[in-house]
Amino acid sequence: MPVPLKTGEVLRGRYKIAGIIGQGGMGSIYLAEDTRLEGRQCALKEVEHDRSLPPDLLQEARDQFFREASILARLDHPNLPKVSDYFSIGVRDYLVMDYVPGNDLRTLIIETRQKGQFLDEELVLGWASQLADALEHLHSQNPPIVHRDIKPSNLKVTPAGLLKLVDFGLVKVLAPGEVTITILQGQGTALYTPIEQYGGDSSHTDVRSDIYAFGATLYHLLTNQPPAEARTRFLSPDDFLTPRQVNPSISLRCERAILWAMSLHPNDRPESISQLRKSLFGDMPPPARVNRTESTPLPARLLSSRPDGLLLWVALGITGLTLLLTLLQ
Repeated sequence: MPVPLKTGEVLRGRYKIAGIIGQGGMGSIYLAEDTRLEGRQCALKEVEHDRSLPPDLLQEARDQFFREASILARLDHPNLPKVSDYFSIGVRDYLVMDYVPGNDLRTLIIETRQKGQFLDEELVLGWASQLADALEHLHSQNPPIVHRDIKPSNLKVTPAGLLKLVDFGLVKVLAPGEVTITILQGQGTALYTPIEQYGGDSSHTDVRSDIYAFGATLYHLLTNQPPAEARTRFLSPDDFLTPRQVNPSISLRCERAILWAMSLHPNDRPESISQLRKSLFGDMPPPARVNRTESTPLPARLLSSRPDGLLLWVALGITGLTLLLTLLQ
């Protein structure tokens, strides 16, 4: 893990580090003061590239960082933090964006659960509408931008009630046919990650991966518990609890929309955030085939004769092959 910057250190003669607000294997996210604009706080995302990469791949990674950072800097949407700067210092690259005050939704879930309550569905749907606005903006870019790490802890609500989708750490620009070595890629968080995103390979990732994570996030917000991982659902579909089994007060319409979004195969999900939004708010019913499992059970001989670890890889291999064949059609 890279050695973090010290409090009080100034980057680029402008950004004075106030402390660490997040940390990962490739760098940290810092709260900083913009000394050129008095009173403005910003978040600095730091990325240190793998020094073991060959020089040509390392340069490709850095070039990709700057290409994608320049695209993020052009985004302007009220539900996204504004990216205002990007630069390099030595082997580290930095992305500067607005600091978003307020609590993240994961914290709010914990507080609600401790009270023995559930979040109100109308409140959650209000946040869902704002999140849909942000994702429609990202997905409508040319080429589309997929966030790839939607989850409650990456959603913050400002004191004024504005929802912000934060942390562009795993964002992927979907340039057709492009194979990249980019530090902005990643696996996402397993609880909200669709099967096609496992392993960090973005070749099978598109806007429907964000749709799955959107549905999984709504499941967590409305039930106080995260859904089972996609690979667990594939192996044990009958063990998956629907939202209304956990929280009976959830409307049937909302549950059906969530289950549609969380279909294991991307072809079974809504094609766009717009379709999911219409389903959530009653303007478009999900397909009749949407059900609890949305997966094909493995042959009984595999279930009875394979150890769990190997069985998992068999399941994921079958899923990956199915996805590849679909994409090649």
